[in-house]
Amino acid sequence: MPEDVHIAINSDKDIVLARQAGRSLALQLHFSISEATLIATAISELSRNILLYAGTGIVTLKAIHGSGRVGLMMVATDTGPGISDVARAMRDGFSSSGGLGLGLPGVRRLMDEFDIRSELGRGTTVTGKKWQL
Repeated sequence: MPEDVHIAINSDKDIVLARQAGRSLALQLHFSISEATLIATAISELSRNILLYAGTGIVTLKAIHGSGRVGLMMVATDTGPGISDVARAMRDGFSSSGGLGLGLPGVRRLMDEFDIRSELGRGTTVTGKKWQL
C-alpha cells in the first residue's frame, strides 16, 4: 500500500505538486484516468483555497480501505481565519473572494464522502474520500 503523502501548500507551485501527487496516487490505486482527473481537480480546488484564504496549509493524501473497497482520502488543513458560515460557503455561487463560488460545493460533488470543519481564528479542515467503483 502506498505511503501517505504530505504536501505543504505555500505557493502556486505547491498546488501543481499536490495535484500531480493526487493523480499519481489515484492511478497507483487503479482508479481510471477520468477518476484520477476528478480527484486531481478536487485536490487543486482545496489547495487553491488554502493559498487564497489561509496563505499556507497542508494537503495529505492516503490510500484507504473499507467495506472491501479501495479509496483515496484527501485532507486539506490550514490554520487560517476559518469560515464564518460553513453552510453559506457550501452553497453554489457563494464566494467571499469574488470567484465563481464553485470550489467547496464542487469538491463535495466530486467526492463520495465530504466533511468540513472550521473554527474562526483557528482554521479549516476539509476531508474528502473517493472510492473505486
